[in-house]
Amino acid sequence: MIKAKVKWAGGLQFVGQSGTNHAIVMDAHPDYGGENTGMRPMELLLVGLGGCSGMDIVSILKKKKQDIRGLEINVKGQQPDSYPKRFTEIEIEFIVKGKNFSEEAVKRAVELSMNKYCSVKATLEHSAKIIYSYKIENIE
Repeated sequence: MIKAKVKWAGGLQFVGQSGTNHAIVMDAHPDYGGENTGMRPMELLLVGLGGCSGMDIVSILKKKKQDIRGLEINVKGQQPDSYPKRFTEIEIEFIVKGKNFSEEAVKRAVELSMNKYCSVKATLEHSAKIIYSYKIENIE
């Protein structure tokens, strides 16, 4: 079981602590009473999705003996104006950097992450449409 603890730190700031003893600060925008000292909870969902899928892709490409040198993941979430403002659509763009990549290996790694391994994506896809794409940047 994965555990976390969240403690109020004053104003609208909260500190989340994971069961593995890592912490992150969350806060609201000043327009909503916060002081902008940390990420918003909805931003954390996008960061979690990017991190989860990124770990999958790097692991898969290394197992496939691909010379990966970098990975950037751009994640955007669309929300309606009315509450609860859940994500209705999430776009993920993977920019894979390396030498002499097999495009098929990159495509397969992305598909495996998105369709089999990424538990964050599997959790979010029941409430938001998730669209993904990838680009390869060959480094000479």
